[in-house]
Amino acid sequence: MEKEFIIRKASVIDAAAILAIYAPYVEETAITFEYTVPSLSEFKERIRNVLIKFPYIVAEKDGTIAGYAYVSSFHERAAYSWAVETSIYVDKNLRKTGLGKRLYNALEDILKKQGILNLNACIAYPEKEDRYLTRNSVEFHEHLGYSMVGEFHKCGYKFNRWYNMVWMEKSIGEHVSEQPPVKSFDEVMGEIDFGKY
Repeated sequence: MEKEFIIRKASVIDAAAILAIYAPYVEETAITFEYTVPSLSEFKERIRNVLIKFPYIVAEKDGTIAGYAYVSSFHERAAYSWAVETSIYVDKNLRKTGLGKRLYNALEDILKKQGILNLNACIAYPEKEDRYLTRNSVEFHEHLGYSMVGEFHKCGYKFNRWYNMVWMEKSIGEHVSEQPPVKSFDEVMGEIDFGKY
């Protein structure tokens, strides 16, 4: 697995392949609380909006995208500039292969270069596991050093069932009184060696 996949910056050209990975999570799981698969044009716009400031990366083998990860603003207020919300999706046939960890490690490295300090993950969480949702995502994030912050109860309704939502967080930098401003993804692109991921 280690060298089978290359990790690189995503572009809107990748939207259809990325959407093909995401669609089953919408249609068959409660991992995302989205009900309807976005249109291709909407998904292109989502990618474009992320890349204005943040990394959006994909794992690819022989021209086929197998997973992706990106971040978005944790909150729009200026004081939250050093915090982001993380997202990751891997082809369902490649879960538990180490690909997700590789994507997240690359994402973290890029975010450190940008000056991001806080990684926040919003995760659907079942009171009792079922065919639509397990606790695997929480366990995955725990293995990567995230810790539980809080839980909201029965706040997501999908497939005629109520699900909880949890927030997990990980700190990847030093918090100081004179915090340097965050750089954009484009500003740090020259420092990124995608080959090492």
